[in-house]
Amino acid sequence: MSAASRPEERLVNLVVALTSTEQGLTKDTILTSVSGYREQSEAGAKKDALEKMFERDKEALRRLGVPIETIGDWAEPDDLREARYRVPSSEYVLPDDITFTPSEIALLNLAGGVWSASSMSADARSGLRKIQALGIPVDEPIIGYSPRISLREPSFAPLQRAIEQSVAVTFSYLKPGEAAPRTRRVQPLALVEYEARWHVYGIDRDAAGDRTFLLSRIVGDVVQTRDRFDAALKDGAGERAKAGLDALAERQRALLEIDPGTEAALRLSRRSTPAEQGVHVSFVDLHILADELASYGPEVRVVEPDALRAAVIERLEATATVNGGAA
Repeated sequence: MSAASRPEERLVNLVVALTSTEQGLTKDTILTSVSGYREQSEAGAKKDALEKMFERDKEALRRLGVPIETIGDWAEPDDLREARYRVPSSEYVLPDDITFTPSEIALLNLAGGVWSASSMSADARSGLRKIQALGIPVDEPIIGYSPRISLREPSFAPLQRAIEQSVAVTFSYLKPGEAAPRTRRVQPLALVEYEARWHVYGIDRDAAGDRTFLLSRIVGDVVQTRDRFDAALKDGAGERAKAGLDALAERQRALLEIDPGTEAALRLSRRSTPAEQGVHVSFVDLHILADELASYGPEVRVVEPDALRAAVIERLEATATVNGGAA
């Protein structure tokens, strides 16, 4: 079954189209322009069959909470032959009395960081172009409906393609404390999000073992090689990667003292456990945790491990030096 004919793909394309216009789309426009319907229409599917499919899709989306609005003729509201359909943008606008602090906005940006129009499917874009060609204005980009994982880390898209094609890659990887990046030869098996950061899990050809790499530490381009690997290696790779990261976090715990009622207390309490002296926080990467703790300034103090405390102090001293003040 092609991607365009999969029900879930068709539903996504329909939502994109209905959200892109304020004036709404007629049923005929949808059936001849939106991918998933268009291909079947061009293949000779009967109109009544397509209309029934559209009605089922509308109900499916409404059950999922998508507010599809029907705009009829004001003179004959019961005549739906020329009715237009849309998802009103007002349904997704926050009330004026809801505001966010800068910290909350940062978290929302992080949560929404995997969405953007730049990765909108070719089918969805094609549908919008066809709708535009009919003289119907559409809003593009449609923020909130299209994934933009690739924007946050440039290496995401080429790694995803390599995984799909079961092709080995090379990339330069810069670890903290190293003066220069090293070239890695990897059979990429899965991309996993862990603690709000993207990782690629695969087989390191030089180390002859499984490794997990932070995408943010990949320097330069990801280059595909001519070496292919058994696609069966990808089975369960995502679960293995997350299990490995979970196990690493279990082995690495920081003991912290946190001032109550502070931003640090709010953020860290969600992943900490009480200790006799402060709280314990598990972590995967010492340097990433040090970056976070340093951002809280005097609100948090590292009791142990010593390496983490030293890393936080180093960052605070560097900040003080840049700002010309005392840490």
